Amino acid sequence: MQLFYTPDIVPANSHYFLNEEESKHCIRVLRLEKGNEVQLIDGKGGLYTAVIQDAHPKRTILQIISTIAAFNKRNHYLHIAMAPTKNIERMEWFLEKATEIGIDEITPIICQRSERKEVKTDRLNKIITAAIKQSIKAYHPVLNEPVSYKQFISKSFDSQKFIAHCENTEKTSLKAELISNGNYVILIGPEGDFAPDEINDAIQNNFKAITLGYSRLRTETAALEACFEVNFLNR
Repeated sequence: MQLFYTPDIVPANSHYFLNEEESKHCIRVLRLEKGNEVQLIDGKGGLYTAVIQDAHPKRTILQIISTIAAFNKRNHYLHIAMAPTKNIERMEWFLEKATEIGIDEITPIICQRSERKEVKTDRLNKIITAAIKQSIKAYHPVLNEPVSYKQFISKSFDSQKFIAHCENTEKTSLKAELISNGNYVILIGPEGDFAPDEINDAIQNNFKAITLGYSRLRTETAALEACFEVNFLNR
């Protein structure tokens, strides 16, 4: 069954009008017809089943026949703050895979050793949207605008807070520290790792230093490893 992302859908309404772009894709590309069933996700947990009532290539009309609220809602909330990769395609890869696995919020953080200082969130959001459609996720992860590292760690979070780094100092594992069914914020540094004073600042702000294993991981790999571990430990 074909699936469409419809963030403006109103749960109480019995009908929904696909916009021109989605209507064209629905009728001209997918060649769906009147009477065909489709699914809709609103990015806020709603999964809808609908029937095409008017197969118009510019304004397709759908009749909503069933609704599931909080579809596949996970038992935890994961926020990963990562330094944008120099090659933006690596960050795009992370966002796609993390969305498929399960993530709630991403913040690009600009660190002392960051090689990329700017991020175009419009394109990255499109990659996230495509990933939720592909993996049938009813929740659309939030992608925040980039912020400085110091600004981010000084914020107040009602979460367990972790920083993953490569310095040869005392660290623990997520398995040893993570409290199930909770909220988590994890910091992932740039290709050259966090600077020592950044690590100290995070610890002073109650972030716990963690290891993600014995291998030296790329930024996007470390972020995905953290994402996988959190989801696995909450199963």
